Amino acid sequence: MKQIQDAYIVAATRTPIGRSHKGFFRNYRPDDLLATTLKSALAQVPGLDPASIEDIICGCAIPEAQQGLNVARIGAVLAGLPTSVGGITVNRFCASGLSAVAMAADRIRVGEAEVMIAAGVESMSMVPMMGNAPSLSPSIFERDGDVGIAYGMGLTAEKVAQQWKVSREAQDAFALESHRRAIAAQQAGEFADEITPIEVTDRAANLETGEVIASTRTVSLDEGARPDTSLEGLAKLRTVFAARGTVTAGNSSQTSDGAGALILASESAVKRFGLTPLARFVSFASKGVPPSIMGIGPIEAIPAALRYAGLKQDDIGWYELNEAFAAQSLAVINTLGLDTAKVNPMGGAIALGHPLGATGAIRSATVVHALRRKQLKYGMVTMCVGMGQGAAGIFERV
Repeated sequence: MKQIQDAYIVAATRTPIGRSHKGFFRNYRPDDLLATTLKSALAQVPGLDPASIEDIICGCAIPEAQQGLNVARIGAVLAGLPTSVGGITVNRFCASGLSAVAMAADRIRVGEAEVMIAAGVESMSMVPMMGNAPSLSPSIFERDGDVGIAYGMGLTAEKVAQQWKVSREAQDAFALESHRRAIAAQQAGEFADEITPIEVTDRAANLETGEVIASTRTVSLDEGARPDTSLEGLAKLRTVFAARGTVTAGNSSQTSDGAGALILASESAVKRFGLTPLARFVSFASKGVPPSIMGIGPIEAIPAALRYAGLKQDDIGWYELNEAFAAQSLAVINTLGLDTAKVNPMGGAIALGHPLGATGAIRSATVVHALRRKQLKYGMVTMCVGMGQGAAGIFERV
């Protein structure tokens, strides 16, 4: 029997996050975006032989259209990786990218691979949230407990707000703090280590000459954070999911485009290629919860991930809790008694954006670099998942 071995993160990067539909990645194909991110991750480990990579596991929440046809394999080919490198696309909705990291780590831990790439990509500009032709089984409407699968995410946030008594004022204050922290982190240059600047080409037609004018710019910061956000402005926004509700566009995550990638290696590969470990992947947990209140998923996943790692909640120095909605984030924080100073110190998805299947990989890159920058021991990425799940992964600085 093979001995369980450690899986180390030796490279971690991500793109800036763009606003969907009108943002800087609105015309950037997700397979190209993934390929660009893969190339950037590989550039961080110049001593690594690309032929040693066993597989690429890429998370994508809506793997169809421009990000269909196994986007992991397509991204690998577009990135110029050897044809010997495989590729598989996985879907756990919002936790797809984090699940990709956990699956890649497991392949190494059980001795089936020495080097793996975990990634995530999502273009919500090109592929709508529910896909192009969503079709739910009529059977889910036959039992009350199953109907929640058909609820929109905003409606589940309203139900969490009601059940956990999270007020509109608390949600708006949480959203404001997300923007404040994000802007402060951007101004301090705290995202620089994790973000790969991307060149974007914009094209416009000159109607008088008939020419197409192309201009190229480099984007290096997330697009969603707004310095002009205020409680007064947030309070004016209408609720969008329930007539007498509390969830608005302002206290919800932004639909976005982006990608992230991490390279994982065994200890023997680290030594053979002269790599520098950034972190060790410690544990992962996924748990199911009622679909109608899917936002509480981390309440179940966080304790499980800690238990698997033999750690306590206070051992975690940095939490990346994906802010799908302020309502569910506050329900998780308050129920578990999380230290708010440790939760999303650089803002979260309300300010920075949430490109669904990419977010887990993106936030993993954030944690890996934050642990080193702040000299912290353990960090966690955790999130709720559509249709009733929660996921959490723990990283250790080495």
